[in-house]
Amino acid sequence: MKRVAVAIAAPVAIFAVIPSSVSAAIFKLQEATVADINKAFDVKVLTSEALTQLYLNRIEEYDDELNSIIAINPNVLEIARELDIERHTTGPRSPLHGIPVILKDNYDAFDLPTTAGSIALKGAIPPDDAFTVKQFRDAGAIIFAKSNMSEFASGVPGGSLQGLTSNPYSLNRSPAGSSGGTGASIAANFGVIGTGSDTGGSIRGPAAANGLVGIKPTLGLTSRDGIVPLALSFDVSGPMTRTVEDAAIALEIMAGTDPSDPATLESEGKVPDNYTQFLNKDALKGARIGVARDFFGRNLEVDQITMNAISVLESSGAEIVDSLFFPEEVIETKGSIYTRIRWPEFKAQIPDYLVTIGEEYPKTLAEIIEIVEKDDFFETYPTRLDLLRREEASVPLTDPDYIDALTNGRDLIRNSTLNLLESNRLDALIYPTSGCPASPLPGLEDATYLCESGPSPTDIANISGFPDIQVPSGFTSDGLPVSLSFLGNAYSEPTLIGLAYAFEQATNVRMAPSLFPALAGEEIEYESIPEPGMAATLVLLGVSAVGMKVVH
Repeated sequence: MKRVAVAIAAPVAIFAVIPSSVSAAIFKLQEATVADINKAFDVKVLTSEALTQLYLNRIEEYDDELNSIIAINPNVLEIARELDIERHTTGPRSPLHGIPVILKDNYDAFDLPTTAGSIALKGAIPPDDAFTVKQFRDAGAIIFAKSNMSEFASGVPGGSLQGLTSNPYSLNRSPAGSSGGTGASIAANFGVIGTGSDTGGSIRGPAAANGLVGIKPTLGLTSRDGIVPLALSFDVSGPMTRTVEDAAIALEIMAGTDPSDPATLESEGKVPDNYTQFLNKDALKGARIGVARDFFGRNLEVDQITMNAISVLESSGAEIVDSLFFPEEVIETKGSIYTRIRWPEFKAQIPDYLVTIGEEYPKTLAEIIEIVEKDDFFETYPTRLDLLRREEASVPLTDPDYIDALTNGRDLIRNSTLNLLESNRLDALIYPTSGCPASPLPGLEDATYLCESGPSPTDIANISGFPDIQVPSGFTSDGLPVSLSFLGNAYSEPTLIGLAYAFEQATNVRMAPSLFPALAGEEIEYESIPEPGMAATLVLLGVSAVGMKVVH
């Protein structure tokens, strides 16, 4: 169990300068967006310190059930206070100034351990921030907490360090992996911005299972420096949020060239000044959207929700190109191509990360296995340990089989995907992100869970390197989220963000999980300011006092 000491906040009483012509408004922490938070900052009814305290309260109250957070930055309230002073004296650095960010625990942060969910790295403090983490810090965001994850980003939704994370919509269901802790924590309103990494669907699966927006960027758009690798031919870092706008804001900060990650050099000149400029509610008008039918037929409710989504796209002005299929060879071989690359790369690349941490930690995959195979977690959930052993037994990167998969296999998937997009003149290809709702947690049975076997679409975006954005599309009859994916050509994030935003605005299906309701003090009444520069009156707004205990 985690035990993180944090300071106890004093009761909050906030003074605000209010114009003489005002209207009543309420700030609600639950489902609050970056824009909502900044509005509350601007009218001085909320501070970064108070916001951070409210999120700490939710973690204290609810995370014993969810098990989504591994560690909280012990200096988080002090950091928030400093950023409040900076806002007051010199103004905000970015839209994320003073806003907490939850990192998947394979992202390095100089002031928190990075464990990749494993006891093998318990307590390991990295030498500095990952490139994207530094980007967030430079933007004034608060590096708030680390989220639970699948061990070394693969396997069941949790690891030997802290066990399994639950789904906030149904605690006996999985939040999916490997970014399941981020997915569950953002869905449960423990924060507004989270990060994930995606090697074979690890942003997209949790986005779908937890009713979130996720962006799996083009390979090379975001840096992987300082992120524990799984396979650098596929690894990407990206944001997980509750809205497309917030995901665009986060991606804007994360994207950029990094000399420490050569893949990002390909993105030079291809990254716009900002991604929020593409948030166009009319973006679907005239867009050509293809429907990939390979990924239907696994669950009737998911299929029906996706068909309803297609109707919304069409009624919003999109031209639907239906009944598209990938070549049979792609569907049959993509899984093998993926593992023939992924397994050898993890074995070869993980030592390059391990050498950056203390001598007391393992330096090879074999040494990791020697440590974790003694842990009780793998007696109950052996999936990842079995996979670690397969990775250790995999071929070196000089082997012809690996080279064939990396060159010919990857070209097959990339060229077939590109042909499907270009020959049909598509702006995006869509499909249900996950063909089935969130599955029962490992070891649990649920007679209501219905899922036919069938191909998953997620590894196509990794093998091809193409971007894939997920948006909530509905809920099943038992209240589980369903998501729609928009896949496009390399560096088509601006187009995909526009399409995803237009769909989101036309549907607005995202709902907070009922298991984690608002706590006292999370709703703040204030007088809204219709226009700047009006005559003002100083008023006192009462806000419920909030306190913080030790987080267990």
